Amino acid sequence: MIRNACSDALHFRHACKRFDETKTIDEETMRYILEAGRLSPSSFGMEPWRFLVVKDAALKAKLRPLCWNQAQITTCSHLVIILAAIENVQPESGIPAKRFARRPLPPERIEAYNKLYAEFMAETFADDEKTFAWSARQCYIALADMMNAAAFVEIDSCAIEGFEKEKVERLLKLDTTKWQVAVMCAFGYRIDPQPPKLRLPYEEVVYTLSDDDIS
Repeated sequence: MIRNACSDALHFRHACKRFDETKTIDEETMRYILEAGRLSPSSFGMEPWRFLVVKDAALKAKLRPLCWNQAQITTCSHLVIILAAIENVQPESGIPAKRFARRPLPPERIEAYNKLYAEFMAETFADDEKTFAWSARQCYIALADMMNAAAFVEIDSCAIEGFEKEKVERLLKLDTTKWQVAVMCAFGYRIDPQPPKLRLPYEEVVYTLSDDDIS
């Protein structure tokens, strides 16, 4: 059953700290993983991300010291650097209007969406720091979808937040008024046994809320 396959994938996924350097993910499978990110949901449908795929060993070697010298960086098959949009989510860039125009709605509805977006997000986009915070949250949705899609086909992954953001951005020669590094993810094949999955019990995490609870 699909439900069981999904559950199996979630149990298979873990933060793989070291990959088998002799194994490479084929391009068709990697495209499937990246497609999972591309198809991810995002607030207002803005898709405020870009995925940089690093296969080159020399570039991985330059990135590793900037990523707390983590072995995942150089042992993985593919390193995906997820960029968060800064300029493209701003109403004045014209990109949000193009995103809304894709919807099969009357012009007046499209205009209403543009107005709502500009007004609702005005404080969120007040400066680049706030804009990054919003865009990066959307990027994490794509990150999760890519990791889970990878696990579904028994590809290992490791999300990476431990890196020197400004130094990485300089190495990649990013214009940070347009794009900033949100998070990275290494993909490949495990070389060590999977450790036990440690999680809180369901009953400690899930609580059904009713109106009486907040009255």
